[in-house]
Amino acid sequence: MSVNDQIANSYLDSLNRHMALFSKMADYHDESVELLRQCQKTLQAGGKVIWFGNGGSAADAQHLAAEFVVRYKLERGPLASIALTTDTSILTAHSNDYHFNTVFERQVQALCKPEDLVIGLTTSGTSENINLALAAANEIGAYTVALTGRTGGVVKDIAKLPIIINFDETARIQEAHMFIGHWLCEAVDLLIAEQNK
Repeated sequence: MSVNDQIANSYLDSLNRHMALFSKMADYHDESVELLRQCQKTLQAGGKVIWFGNGGSAADAQHLAAEFVVRYKLERGPLASIALTTDTSILTAHSNDYHFNTVFERQVQALCKPEDLVIGLTTSGTSENINLALAAANEIGAYTVALTGRTGGVVKDIAKLPIIINFDETARIQEAHMFIGHWLCEAVDLLIAEQNK
């Protein structure tokens, strides 16, 4: 088999794994609707949606915070949302002066209020900096959500709402997280449009 054939096959293999996972996304309907309910409650109370993750999940956190602040599809006002992965001065100062494991916990302690919704993204569920930050948010009284994968790891016992994508491939888990995140943005837009009628 030529290299080109191998590449073509790898594309189809990846697509098949994606489709295998997405054929089961209806399994996460109830948890996703609860996430929407908590998001609506937060925004109505004047709270904000706080996102964070590592690596690709950090990028996803920033992407979703931007969809809230700017817009998703419909024209609407900005929604209060922030990703804790964007301030390089905070990230590097804290990691240098203290420890990387507490880089999100410290920001949650500084910025989080009881009316906020705090969402940690971790495909493994074992990222200590995510788990410590969600635990800190629980202490403050915020509602905590973990978008995670595999068997849920430690985070499933920390977050008030763990959404566990039962799959064993990081990229596919992240694709599922982004589907849920994009759906959340779409649903929030629709709720706002209905309220503004």
